[in-house]
Amino acid sequence: MMENCCYDRIELMTLHMVRKGLLGEILHAECGYLHDLREVKFSSTGEGLWRRVHSWKRNGNLYPTHGLGPVSQCLNVNRGDAFDYLVSMSSPSGGMQEYAVEKFGKDSPQAKEKFALGDVNTSLIKTKLGKTIIVIHDTNLPRPYTRINLVQGTKGIAMKWPDRVYVEGKAAKPHEWDDFEKYAAEYEHPLWKKLAQKGEGRGHGGMDYIEDYRLIQSLRTGTPMDMDVYDAAAWSAVTALSERSVAQRGKPQSFPDYTRGKWKTNPPLEIIEG
Repeated sequence: MMENCCYDRIELMTLHMVRKGLLGEILHAECGYLHDLREVKFSSTGEGLWRRVHSWKRNGNLYPTHGLGPVSQCLNVNRGDAFDYLVSMSSPSGGMQEYAVEKFGKDSPQAKEKFALGDVNTSLIKTKLGKTIIVIHDTNLPRPYTRINLVQGTKGIAMKWPDRVYVEGKAAKPHEWDDFEKYAAEYEHPLWKKLAQKGEGRGHGGMDYIEDYRLIQSLRTGTPMDMDVYDAAAWSAVTALSERSVAQRGKPQSFPDYTRGKWKTNPPLEIIEG
């Protein structure tokens, strides 16, 4: 329930568009965690105390949930569909080594460290209904931040970073993107409309406030949470399965069915009014 990126504005609006049928049947999604963390990883405090250790020993998709959570909701994962299997590959490792040499010197202890983590990992998930999801992990190279958040259906496509939408028959010009604002009046998510102003300045552009609001609201009313333990298990399993796939030259790895078949009958996540 603490995956805050599910509550960012564009992710919520995209989910609303999907539920209203604007994009048609959703067939494919792309997401990830693409964030230059070299300075953070080499820090002697905070996250540097554990992030770099993972990079020493592990080669896979180490942080899938930020990107995967929102698109999984659009694809009804665990609520009508489920992850079936994945394949995963990593690029070579080089970004951390070059950074260490430039920042600390070629004879420094940091420059002599060895890293197992490939600088860019790409994992491809196939769902039980045949849908596809690309999940990218990219934290060791210079780049602007993004989570990608692309959702593509039979009638259109929505994408974040940059924010843009294309809907066949509704676009201002054929084969050209529209801005999300064109659709905001009709498809702004009710949670964002109700809570965004209260969440200003309260963490990650307001999505932290909405996340906490929904958690507390669910607990107080005894209603199901927007993300449950089965979602947490499925989204997090990508890390372990990607490591196995990378180690086995991209061999497919099957997801456990944490719901024991209930994904077939669980209702899709509704558009919560708040």
